[in-house]
Amino acid sequence: MALDVRAVAPLYQGPDINKIRLIAQTTKKSTTPPKALTPAKTKLTTIETKRIMSVLDETIHKVELVSLLSHAASESKISEGMQGPDVTKAVREHEDLCQVLLDRVSYLQEEERKLQEAEEFEDEAWFRERLFAMDEQKSQLPQLMQEIKESTKNVVRLLLSNPQAASLLQAQTLGRSEEAQCFIDSLVELRGFLFEKLLTSPMEARDKIQFIQDITRRNRRHQEIIDTLENELAACVRNRNAEVEKENFVIQELKNHLHQVLKFSENSLQRTKQEAEKQQKADFRASQARVAKIQQEILVLQSQFHNLVMENREAEQALRKKKYKVETEIENWIQKYDSEMSEKQEEYEELDIIHKEEQLQLEELKKRYDVLVEEFSQIQAEREILTKKRLEDEQEMVRMVRAATLIQALWKGYLVRSMLKSKKKKRGKGKGEKEKGKRKGKGKK
Repeated sequence: MALDVRAVAPLYQGPDINKIRLIAQTTKKSTTPPKALTPAKTKLTTIETKRIMSVLDETIHKVELVSLLSHAASESKISEGMQGPDVTKAVREHEDLCQVLLDRVSYLQEEERKLQEAEEFEDEAWFRERLFAMDEQKSQLPQLMQEIKESTKNVVRLLLSNPQAASLLQAQTLGRSEEAQCFIDSLVELRGFLFEKLLTSPMEARDKIQFIQDITRRNRRHQEIIDTLENELAACVRNRNAEVEKENFVIQELKNHLHQVLKFSENSLQRTKQEAEKQQKADFRASQARVAKIQQEILVLQSQFHNLVMENREAEQALRKKKYKVETEIENWIQKYDSEMSEKQEEYEELDIIHKEEQLQLEELKKRYDVLVEEFSQIQAEREILTKKRLEDEQEMVRMVRAATLIQALWKGYLVRSMLKSKKKKRGKGKGEKEKGKRKGKGKK
């Protein structure tokens, strides 16, 4: 298994390495153990587990060496630093074989692309010849890949027998491609997963399986909830889309109606404009005639105005004199009003002072009244309390009198009954003694 991995390693530029990288990343996300389920042991105890880990470590080491062969072949300093001509020769031969394989693969891909473009000529002889040549070259690829596998095994064997060359090659980590580094990281991650798996006891494995099952069930429930919510969301989206379509339909109808209204308004505007122009021309002709008539009337009115002005000048002079007389009388009345208002203002100020003093006295009387009202309410409350207490005492006295009367009556009845009982007992004793005396007298006789 390790040799097959090493044999595929020189083809790290192909798409298969990308697939392995994606799978490794998925494994990293899905196999990350929770902190609560970490193994109790920290070291391997059995020989079998140690052997498994040593095989995996050796495989990772060989993959690291193989992934640097292309860089070692391209760098002359690294090739010269390797001790032994066998290692250098084997690395170069391996690189030549890999390059030949890559060239053939690229050539075949290019030919396939050209043939796909020329599918319409598939019945032609040259098309069949090129197709036959491609099939022949494809049949040679497995043999070339087998040679690369053998070359990889030989190079790895030489490097393992020469530790100094292996360490020199392994120190050139910058020459490794991203795909190869990702593949190595995936192997290291696989080593950690396998190491944890080997440390896990059966009980811990069962606990982990139970934990994963619980997580799976919870995830299933959550997925069902998500599905229901997605269905509800889809229904809401469909409803919203339906409403949007309805609104778009209404908007389109409104746009069409608006377009029709605009057309109708343009036509009506054109008609209105034409009618307005006709009316304007008629009005202009009528206005010219009216202006001439008005000018004649203005001349007549101007002459009448001049006559009226001359007639009204004397009246204006009389009115001016009357206005001057009235103004003087108004000034006299204003002065008289000012003097009277000043006297009234002084009187008002005096009354205002008296009013303020009376207001202060009223406030003092209100305060006294409030105090008297409060005292009266307290006295009234005390009187009510005393009245209630007196009524309660009278009611209590009536109850006590009734109780005493009842007790006396009961006591008197009890005394009467006791006296009657004692009298009955005395009468009975007297009768008994008389009968005994009679009996004794008879006996003596």
